[in-house]
Amino acid sequence: MITNKNCVIRLSRYKNALYRLQSLGFVRVFSDNLADAIGVLPSQVRKDFSLFGITGNKRGGYNIDSLIEKLNTILGKDQLQKVVIVGTGNIGSALMKYKGFEKEGISIAACFDIDPAKINRQAKIPVLPLEELKDFARANQIKIGVIATPDVAAQSALEMMLSAGIKGVLNFAPLRLRAPAEEIVINNVNLELELENVIYFVNALDKTRAA
Repeated sequence: MITNKNCVIRLSRYKNALYRLQSLGFVRVFSDNLADAIGVLPSQVRKDFSLFGITGNKRGGYNIDSLIEKLNTILGKDQLQKVVIVGTGNIGSALMKYKGFEKEGISIAACFDIDPAKINRQAKIPVLPLEELKDFARANQIKIGVIATPDVAAQSALEMMLSAGIKGVLNFAPLRLRAPAEEIVINNVNLELELENVIYFVNALDKTRAA
């Protein structure tokens, strides 16, 4: 089933809220609780769940363990997701070192770079020459890639991923990439733009308070 991006984002937020409630000893949860946790209406929670055939009980709500299991299945977290990274600069290196991926069922299978000085086949997460991406991705059935290259190299990295059979890309390069929408899913993360937005609204808030 293909649904809209906002719905999928909410499913992830529901799941994170459920884990917090589970850690506090809760066994069951109601749509009102999840709505409060992520800032939506209870009707939105029920609507999102109904799209995937998830139903609760008006009196008993949802069983948390069961609901987490269902959401993990929907989000693809019920099986290990292998990912490759192109680019081992600041962002790529930070992603390689991030420990939170493991608990979410995400494994960085390898990184790729054009700089011979960065190649390290014996590392826990091997760094391989970029020209080996296609063969590696196909041999390991990789469907997800991360682009953490400078902007001038991002489009060519995407094209290599396409030729390797990769179907989903998280792009950290500060530009929009071009690819047929029916062939690949691209999520763009522009850290500079996001920070600019935060700065603008902080400044706007300060001006409002000063007025």
